[in-house]
Amino acid sequence: MPTTPVTLAHSSPSGLGPVSAEEPIMLELVDEDGVTIGTAEKLAAHQAPGQLHRAFSVFLFDEAGRLLLQRRALGKYHSPGVWSNTCCGHPYPGEAPFAAAARRTYEELGVSPSLLAEAGTVRYNHPDPASGLVEQEFNHLFVGLVQATPLPDPEEIGETAFVTADELAERHAAVPFSAWFMTVLDAARPAIKELTGQSGGW
Repeated sequence: MPTTPVTLAHSSPSGLGPVSAEEPIMLELVDEDGVTIGTAEKLAAHQAPGQLHRAFSVFLFDEAGRLLLQRRALGKYHSPGVWSNTCCGHPYPGEAPFAAAARRTYEELGVSPSLLAEAGTVRYNHPDPASGLVEQEFNHLFVGLVQATPLPDPEEIGETAFVTADELAERHAAVPFSAWFMTVLDAARPAIKELTGQSGGW
């Protein structure tokens, strides 16, 4: 599995500075092979039946092999208050998924991965019954390590937790998780096992 040091540029993909919160957030629409075919506004892309768009999911582990989870803030319009993987989101149009994953991890959690590596892609269609929104995503997966203490943005994250594989199974059975969580976790498992070792239980 390739390993790449993470570099962050906290700016828009054009390099013209931070993206304004007042500007509509645009996503990159793709075909079934992940080839870019256009753009759409974020909310519009998630309204039923959903438009297939590029996304990413990050799984970061500490040195003990525990996965960093986040509980999505209650104020989020999509899947509020549920647990999910370390970080997920959407590249800006034209932004590399790796760069977007590193950028968004820092924005949400206040930490930069000490290691981040590609872990494949997965395509899925997950409706969210609570909101009526649909996740039609071509998702780029990343796994890595985190050594710093997370400092989550409260507008994005309600709380965080590091869990072992057994603790995750217990938590998943007891509390709500995002609709896409198990899909992206299962798709990333080969890379996770390579990162954490067979003894990690992942």
